[in-house]
Amino acid sequence: MAKAKASELDQLKDKVVNIARTAKVVKGGRRFGFSAIVVVGDGNGHVGIGLGKANEVSNAVTKATEAAKKSVVKIHLKGHTIPHETYGKYGAGKILMKPATPGTGVIAGGAARAVLEAVGVQDILTKSQGSSNPHNAVKATMEALMSLEDASSVASRRGISLNKVLKG
Repeated sequence: MAKAKASELDQLKDKVVNIARTAKVVKGGRRFGFSAIVVVGDGNGHVGIGLGKANEVSNAVTKATEAAKKSVVKIHLKGHTIPHETYGKYGAGKILMKPATPGTGVIAGGAARAVLEAVGVQDILTKSQGSSNPHNAVKATMEALMSLEDASSVASRRGISLNKVLKG
């Protein structure tokens, strides 16, 4: 997928998917740290994810947002849904996505929903399989979205006409 341009990064909206607290036991007690997962998207086919870690929640979210803006990619969509069924896997997190008719809505849970809404999908059916860990769920969702292809790129890759791809 192609990286986003600087002008496209201006109108990105961010959504915090998860904030986790970690503890390190030291001589004087516990030291707490925080990690945050943030999804950014323009609602028009561009989306990025980022992970940030810091000793305070606000710093972790800021770091995650900056990382997400650096990882924005363009996703092929067909109207307000995806062009074809796809499957994504990252670690033990797996997700199955199917296109849906207009008016269906986003049928997705937690982390996958945040990514799909950020990219601008309004009608989709998903099933999360395996781990529900937000890290793996977000990355599996991105893996599935990045594997999407439109009909014209499939036709050129296979060296056949667009009509043959759409009919067969």
